[in-house]
Amino acid sequence: DCPGKEGTGGRKSNLTLLRNKLYMGQRRRTEPVVESTTTAGDHGNLRRSQSDRTEYSQKLQEKMAPQVVSFTPATSPQEDEEEEVSRRMMARRVKIITELMQTEKDYISDLDLCIKEVIQPLRNKQIARFDVDGLFSNIELVHQLSAKLLSLLEEATTDVEPPMQIIGEVFLQIKGPLEDTYKIYCYHHDDAHTMLESYEKDEELKQHLRDCVQSLK
Repeated sequence: DCPGKEGTGGRKSNLTLLRNKLYMGQRRRTEPVVESTTTAGDHGNLRRSQSDRTEYSQKLQEKMAPQVVSFTPATSPQEDEEEEVSRRMMARRVKIITELMQTEKDYISDLDLCIKEVIQPLRNKQIARFDVDGLFSNIELVHQLSAKLLSLLEEATTDVEPPMQIIGEVFLQIKGPLEDTYKIYCYHHDDAHTMLESYEKDEELKQHLRDCVQSLK
């Protein structure tokens, strides 16, 4: 081989190497380089353009956005459920109180009719063999007590918000009179029933009872 040729080839190789270094240096100045540790067998550096990084950042924000919202809800499902249960219980309580008061009103109305249309007319007839007080016991006292109970219930509920309506206190207040009154009524109940059966066997007394019942209709 000719030495001159070797010198020429060496210079060409050095020139090519220099051009490559200059090219690499120019790319380093114009393009961002992202270095990454890779597995064995991978070589070189991974490069990303500025547009790639911007797109990646936007996608990352989109993925993160729903997570941020989910951690700050207005109310939790458990709180909503508890509030709904509380509303249902309060509505049920209001309904029970309303039915209780209506039942008491109907009961008082029935007692009014019994006293006005049956008891008082029988007393006015002054039938010797007819024991009005024995037959009806202390029903007039029961009527008075029922009217008092209704009055207390109306006082506890009128112009009072449902959560503040203390119905239990009403029954505690009237507990004693209720027990005393109904003890007497229940004690004479069986005797009054026996008395009524005997009166129904007497045609004259039975007719008096029938007339009173007809007036109720």
